[in-house]
Amino acid sequence: MQELYIKVPGTTDTSYKITIGSGLLPSVWPAVEAGFPKARLFLITDANIVAAGHLDTLLQGRDVPSYVIRPAGEPSKNIGTVVAIVEAMEKAYLGRDTAVLALGGGTVGDIGGFAAAIFKRGVPVVQIPTTTLAQADSAIGGKTGVDSSVSKNAFGAFWHPTAVFIDVAALRTLDKRQYRAGLVESVKHGLIASEEYFEFLERNLDAILARDPGVLETLASYNCAIKGRVVEEDPLEKNQRRILNYGHTIGHAVEAASDYTLLHGEAIAIGIIAAGLIEAELGLAEPGRLERVRTVLEKLGVPVKLPPNLAEDRLMDVMKHDKKAVDRWPRFVLLDRLGQVHQKDGQYAVPVSREIVEKVLEKLEG
Repeated sequence: MQELYIKVPGTTDTSYKITIGSGLLPSVWPAVEAGFPKARLFLITDANIVAAGHLDTLLQGRDVPSYVIRPAGEPSKNIGTVVAIVEAMEKAYLGRDTAVLALGGGTVGDIGGFAAAIFKRGVPVVQIPTTTLAQADSAIGGKTGVDSSVSKNAFGAFWHPTAVFIDVAALRTLDKRQYRAGLVESVKHGLIASEEYFEFLERNLDAILARDPGVLETLASYNCAIKGRVVEEDPLEKNQRRILNYGHTIGHAVEAASDYTLLHGEAIAIGIIAAGLIEAELGLAEPGRLERVRTVLEKLGVPVKLPPNLAEDRLMDVMKHDKKAVDRWPRFVLLDRLGQVHQKDGQYAVPVSREIVEKVLEKLEG
């Protein structure tokens, strides 16, 4: 078992602990009760977690107030679900002495964190991620939120967890597509912050795909250390934290324009290739870098080209709603070299012309 601490400047609790291990889920509830001896605990999860047996493993027969999100996944990631959860907490007579536990993937973590942030003006949340996506990225760093009918994560808040428990054994029940798509965020971390980590992924991809517990613990440790470092420097995404959006500007647009038929990681894989093509257009590409990235993504089995019949004009329109947009056009995170993000005038999200983006989209067509 490994433990890491993430410092969060400007918050009441100056740091929170991430516990990483294999088979630790049965011990999580007693640990949370010990950490919150006077709190009333409320659990948020989804139908997939119930079906996989993780809820039973966590509760060990305990009867606790809870909310199960149905259907699981992106279709429920909206403000209506958050309202339903907050009202369920109200009906259970919960107050400011509540602590929320979010057990599940990225959608559960985002919804649960946002509900905790707005319930009674904010109560603690404990993240218990069960997917490759959530364990690598979304459970760490305090970004919470839900989608609007127009764009992804339109409603949200920064609400850092009080603790994070990562049990890599939970990944055994994840279906192949979800498992592989979630690994794209791990690839992103290597690209933006650590050549050593990217090379680790290249060397150990077979063991990762075989879900080797030891390798997965190392994977989680790398991911948490990289994201934790960035969050400590820029907890509210004023500048440096934007590097975590590498591949996400076009990726989020692809995800939304596909009506979420593409998984988040699948769309981000396309976005990462798009970022590499933009780098080539701007003269930022190292020889062979894009080919190495493409090889890893193809071995994961995620798409590296746009799906057919995805309208370019819709992609361009969705990008205008991007959170980094200035004058209705987004900024892009790009690389100077493997492990180092490009800066312009001290900013990590930089302007790229519409003409270059349109050219890249044409190259991405399948």
